[in-house]
Amino acid sequence: MTSACARIDWPYPFWIAHRGAGKRAPENTMAAFMLGAQHGFRMFECDAKLSADGVLYLLHDDSLDRTTNAHGSPAALPWSALAQLDAGSWHSQLFHTEPLLRLDALLHWCLAQGLCLNIEIKPLPGQDAATGLAVATLLERYSAQWPADLPRPLVSSFSVPALEAFGSTGTHAALALLVEHWSDRIWEQTQALQCAALVCHYPLWVPERVARCHALGMRALSYTVNAPDQAHALIAMHTDGIITDAIDRLGPGANTDTDSPP
Repeated sequence: MTSACARIDWPYPFWIAHRGAGKRAPENTMAAFMLGAQHGFRMFECDAKLSADGVLYLLHDDSLDRTTNAHGSPAALPWSALAQLDAGSWHSQLFHTEPLLRLDALLHWCLAQGLCLNIEIKPLPGQDAATGLAVATLLERYSAQWPADLPRPLVSSFSVPALEAFGSTGTHAALALLVEHWSDRIWEQTQALQCAALVCHYPLWVPERVARCHALGMRALSYTVNAPDQAHALIAMHTDGIITDAIDRLGPGANTDTDSPP
């Protein structure tokens, strides 16, 4: 399999707001992305799942329990049912009317605001390939209207089958493998997928791995970095991007020297 976009120049901002606004708003909702933008972030990470009737929407967990007023798996629910859920009250009463968010609605907003997006393919069990293909199909629908001066979404996943399915379509997007635990097989996997980036849990990065990543033509990104000392260490290693929950302490909205990495 091949991807149409590997080894591209890196057009994305260094700072990426995790699930819209980290912990400051209900994750993966429009309220979160709007708040992240208010803090000066120009790029956002989100989690994409597939409803029972084929609609891509944002949800991190495989269960509805933590971030909605419903319980159990969303796998059997159509979008019409998911759209009725309260996805904000778990965070605070300020957001009690906030619904789940469709991925296409977020894409519309990013296009209108000139903002960048990292779509993590976060499939429900057994839906890896189907979710990867659905994300590719959705991005293809937007290809004609995507402005030349706005980077297309970075597409990432922990799921190799999801990235393989996306890449098999030839859809124009930069791919990134997400990694929580290190294995030397990662280099082989990223090359087979023709990844443009490797996104690691931040303690996995050491100077030798950053150098190898760059030598292979990829960028080195980190998740989820919430302390200035962590950010300083990654900046000193010449990594290429940081995903953070701490939108008020790190990045463009912070009053620290982590605002502008070298």
